[in-house]
Amino acid sequence: MLRSERGRGLVVVRSRSDILLILTLLVAVAAATVLAYAPAAQWLAAYNQSLVVDDYPQSVEEAIPGPEAQLAEARRYNAALSSGALLAANARVPTSTAAKGGDFDYSSILRTDSGVMSRIQIPSIGVDLPIYHGTADETLRRGAGHLEGTSLPVGGESTHAVITAHRGLPEATMFTDLDRVRVGDLFTVSTFGEVLTYRVVQTRVVEPSDTETLRQEAGRDLVTLVTCTPLGINSQRILVTGERETPTPPEALEAATADAAGAGFPWFAVLYAGALVVIGGYGWWMHRPPRRRARDRGTVAP
Repeated sequence: MLRSERGRGLVVVRSRSDILLILTLLVAVAAATVLAYAPAAQWLAAYNQSLVVDDYPQSVEEAIPGPEAQLAEARRYNAALSSGALLAANARVPTSTAAKGGDFDYSSILRTDSGVMSRIQIPSIGVDLPIYHGTADETLRRGAGHLEGTSLPVGGESTHAVITAHRGLPEATMFTDLDRVRVGDLFTVSTFGEVLTYRVVQTRVVEPSDTETLRQEAGRDLVTLVTCTPLGINSQRILVTGERETPTPPEALEAATADAAGAGFPWFAVLYAGALVVIGGYGWWMHRPPRRRARDRGTVAP
């Protein structure tokens, strides 16, 4: 009788320890999964963006009207702009103040079947993104966006294009490292076969109470990159302005015609799999009867 009660007690103790072990393992797996989510999402986004970038030249070739006609229409659009963009107080992104002359359909200029207008590369921070029309939130979750009402990114005197992208998204890097870009750095915008390189001439952080205009400047060919800061708060904006570098450096031409670097090797997957193996091994070891664990450690005689 005593043995039976003692046996039942051991079963109860054993089942409680098993439940505790299962809960511990579940928490460990959940923690590993949470830690792996951000790098996994960023890797997947970078991979998808690299596919879009690599398909861009083919999309340009198949565009109707063809590249020359679309570039010509883009230059006519730029010539008709009478103003640029306004960075209004307490606004997250710039807004257009442009009054356009002529009859233009913005969404049909520099249009490809993939929806990609251009490609932007910032070597100093490893950015290689497609640029889409507009700055809607849905657009900015796929890549960078061109602010309608500012010059289209085809270069030329007295033009000023504004390109914006998100910063600090858990699922994509985008312009997260734009604050590391310095005066003198180069970035390249490739649009329908035109490769334009810009040297950074100014970086600044605009306070939420400040207003700034990003208008065309006579005789200058400018592109400004815009994102929010600080990370997670987004009350201020980072402005990185570059001026056209001519002729386009050979290395920029080569990089602009090459495939995107891609997302790289998914080391996060290796670490995640390793964590699962360790957690599984720990669970297997702890599930063994205490006497067998002690025997395996050599502390109990068989």
